[in-house]
Amino acid sequence: MSATMMDTRPDTARRGVRSDDGTLIPARRRGLHVGKGLLSVLALVLAVIWVFPVYWMINSSMLSSATLESSTPTFFPIGGTFLNFQRVLTPSFFAALGVSVTVTLLSVAVCLVFAFLASIAISRFRFRGRLTFIIAILIIQMLPAEGLFIAQYKMMSSLGLLSNVLGLSILYVASVVPFTIWMLRGFVAGVPVELEEAAMIDGLSRTQAFTRITLPLLAPGLVASGVFAFLQCWNEFTVALVIMENNRTLPLWLRGFMQQSATQAINWGEVMASSTIVAIPVIIFFVIVQGRMTSGLVSGAVKG
Repeated sequence: MSATMMDTRPDTARRGVRSDDGTLIPARRRGLHVGKGLLSVLALVLAVIWVFPVYWMINSSMLSSATLESSTPTFFPIGGTFLNFQRVLTPSFFAALGVSVTVTLLSVAVCLVFAFLASIAISRFRFRGRLTFIIAILIIQMLPAEGLFIAQYKMMSSLGLLSNVLGLSILYVASVVPFTIWMLRGFVAGVPVELEEAAMIDGLSRTQAFTRITLPLLAPGLVASGVFAFLQCWNEFTVALVIMENNRTLPLWLRGFMQQSATQAINWGEVMASSTIVAIPVIIFFVIVQGRMTSGLVSGAVKG
């Protein structure tokens, strides 16, 4: 009896353990479950660390300046107020909001059109100067934005586009389109050209095959590239600071809360409230497009 037990115990330890209902759980599967559990805990901790600054911004936006300047931190806005939001929602905010929305939407639309056509050209066609064009895209991305300020200012001044939405949009498109081309190029190259050829065999023209077959498959890539361009244009500060002398975008408007007189303290409640308001359009934009971003590029299009 003891010999049998000595033989079965190591075997049981090697194969696994039995659950309460008698089911044998393999040791390898148990190890996988433990590893997944640890990874889940780690992911949860990282998510909390990532979300906490956002929560702290929203929490601080509903507290008074005296509470924020206290040495004891307040982690919950108990007895908070929306007075800070009422103070920052001034005509200057709505003016800056209009400038930012106009510049961002115009820049993103133009950038996607140019980047999409360019990515199609360098991915699907072979032409003279193609390699030079790709190298030029990479080199342009390496140029520091600060090194272009003087040239950009003089160019916009000579064209009469200083403090102009059109002038700022042109500069945004020029700065964002190189990386957008490179990003879309990967999506276009990932769609098999055989899909278009099969559609053309079925009787569609090249244009119809592209618009009905390829373009819908590129929608996730266009959305992802549009998100990048949107964030770049919406949050951009330095170029707008140089070009927009009179009209202010939202980042420049937000900077105004930090430019107080020597005798006036910074109202951090208003700073946090204005920061929360500036972040709201970005959140709304992500909620609208997140479905497309998470969808597969060509899921189910090719089976073999």
